[in-house]
Amino acid sequence: MVTTGARNGAGSRMRLERPAPLREAAYEALMELIITRELRPGQHLVENELAAQLGVSRQPIREALQRLQSEGWVDLRPALGAFVHVPTDAEADELLSVRTLLEAESARLAARGAKPAEVERLWELHQTGEKALAGGDKEALVTANDAFHSHIVAMSANSVLANLIGQVGRRVRWYYQPIALSRGKDAWDEHAELIEAISARSGKRAADLMRRHTERTREIYHQRRQEAADGAEGVA
Repeated sequence: MVTTGARNGAGSRMRLERPAPLREAAYEALMELIITRELRPGQHLVENELAAQLGVSRQPIREALQRLQSEGWVDLRPALGAFVHVPTDAEADELLSVRTLLEAESARLAARGAKPAEVERLWELHQTGEKALAGGDKEALVTANDAFHSHIVAMSANSVLANLIGQVGRRVRWYYQPIALSRGKDAWDEHAELIEAISARSGKRAADLMRRHTERTREIYHQRRQEAADGAEGVA
């Protein structure tokens, strides 16, 4: 379990609570810092600095970094150390394509058995997202988006599908974070259409809308990557 203190330039000062196994707690804390991009893609990860930040010895940090490396979050380079993985366009495309397939099916199933209370909860989450968008709060917006999609997955009542989506969910947050504000109002307007289709129990329409919604997110991600690359070339 992790507690978060005051922010300090380079990111949150996070202290680990002792009851949790330290290597697991260190792994979860570092992953969260990577997902929220407080530890940025390409950033050098220095064991003793991370240990001091999290209030543990270097051993659980080292074990956490090894696990994160095996899962593709961190690159361990001989004689150089650990670095936050820099996602390639191909990796993003593969992940977001798989997400489209899985979430379209979850929307179809959610619509098939939608209950009024579940639909009402979707509208509540939608309102939370629009509030975060109006306030320009990127972190709250990413959290609201994740909660919205997670609720639809829960409504699908398919545990296998939920497990598969859960496996890609954290990476989706990682890729979505830089484009959350630019995706903005369009994304939440698409969410509203999706709620209406689910409320009407139109499985086919819900699946089609979710497919278009997630494909649009993939397109925007690649557009922003290309714009960043073009900007870097212009500066050079």
